[in-house]
Amino acid sequence: MLIRDAAEPDLGALLAIHNTNIAESTAIWDTGEVDLDDRRAWFSTRTTAGMPILVAEIDGELAGYASYGPWRPKSGYRFTVENSVYVDKRFQRRGVATALLTELVSRAAGSHRVHAMIAAIESGNSASITLHERFGFRTVGELPEVGHKFGHWMDLTLMQRNFPFEP
Repeated sequence: MLIRDAAEPDLGALLAIHNTNIAESTAIWDTGEVDLDDRRAWFSTRTTAGMPILVAEIDGELAGYASYGPWRPKSGYRFTVENSVYVDKRFQRRGVATALLTELVSRAAGSHRVHAMIAAIESGNSASITLHERFGFRTVGELPEVGHKFGHWMDLTLMQRNFPFEP
């Protein structure tokens, strides 16, 4: 498995993983799929801000991606980011999410611009919660029934990991 920075030619595969998660899971709370222009804008915003977008490659195929971006738009939150990790369903249970989160956490720890990383996870996603716990994230809040998808209300678990950084 190769973990590397994403490049523009990866956007089609990133879009496919993203839209599958919209259509088939509660990992992304959007209810409508997005187009390539949406992913181009997302890619440009993250990379211009110096925030990583990582991909995992297995046998030349994009198996998953991870990134972090701004937690909230207010300047007081500028040292807090929210992470995202998504794996193509064909490659799940093969260590892809672990490899991606390992590199993502390493980048955050070494950035000198990230003090807190937030993971906002649908509360029923025990695999993601367990993954984040293994990386030192702790549950800091539960928000009941704040999302609605597939005909039911969803709860949100907020997890956090801090890095030793002082501005």
